[in-house]
Amino acid sequence: MARGTRKTAVLKLGGVGALAALLFAGGLQLASAGENGRPATTAAAQTVNCPTVRDKLPAVPAAAAAQVERELANLDQEIARQNERLARQAVRPEGGPNFVDNAILGPLRNKRIAVLDRIEIAFNRIGAQRPDLDALAACSLNAPGVPSAVNGGATQGSDGRNGAGQNGAGQNGNGQGGNGNAGGQDGNAGGAARTVDCPRVDLPAVPAAAAAQVQAELATLDKQIAEADARLARLAVRPEGGPAFIDNAILGPLRSKRVAALDRIEIAFNRVGAQRPDLDALATCGLN
Repeated sequence: MARGTRKTAVLKLGGVGALAALLFAGGLQLASAGENGRPATTAAAQTVNCPTVRDKLPAVPAAAAAQVERELANLDQEIARQNERLARQAVRPEGGPNFVDNAILGPLRNKRIAVLDRIEIAFNRIGAQRPDLDALAACSLNAPGVPSAVNGGATQGSDGRNGAGQNGAGQNGNGQGGNGNAGGQDGNAGGAARTVDCPRVDLPAVPAAAAAQVQAELATLDKQIAEADARLARLAVRPEGGPAFIDNAILGPLRSKRVAALDRIEIAFNRVGAQRPDLDALATCGLN
């Protein structure tokens, strides 16, 4: 495919936080491309600040591990989805002063309540003491450029992530964290879901005029990874397809989506006259 239109690439940063640390230190205001090519002033995107759940759980019984892993993946997927929305909001603000509370944080809390309840039920269903997770439902906002904490699993050291909240330092740091949900809290590898293992994306210095677009695409990559991890978590509970199912139904489509997102990142550099990074080698993901 033509380099100017599509690329074969895959990113694996520690999070927009890592990118943000590079771009936004000192509260820098960024000029991003506006509609019709006119520059628009845009600040770094905020990310959601949700309590982590994995580290608040008691030892997970083997019989409940797969269900719990699936729900932890759902929590991370929702964080990635809302971070993507906040990244878009930084480029094209919408709504009034209460938009984020009403359209992002409120619905996110309701979704987390449902997921946390299913985790509690997974314990209760097998006769284990039901944990009280009610206090973990509400989320707030991080300062611009600060990554979201996610429910990284036992293998989180092997997997970095790319978008708002997964490329930063700390729990999900640059190349050290992520949404990895493999491995149960109690180490029962047999019932734990596998996770996708995507190359980390090391970008050159991002021009201010391209930063908002790059940030939004990194958040998109995180959303794609979280969705793939959630699908793998469901497979751990209800297997489907033949031996090539994961390659054909998960890794293949993920690669295609990442190609498109990575190409948009390269175009964002090129559009502002910066040297276009070559992200071809980062397209293909494996499994942890």
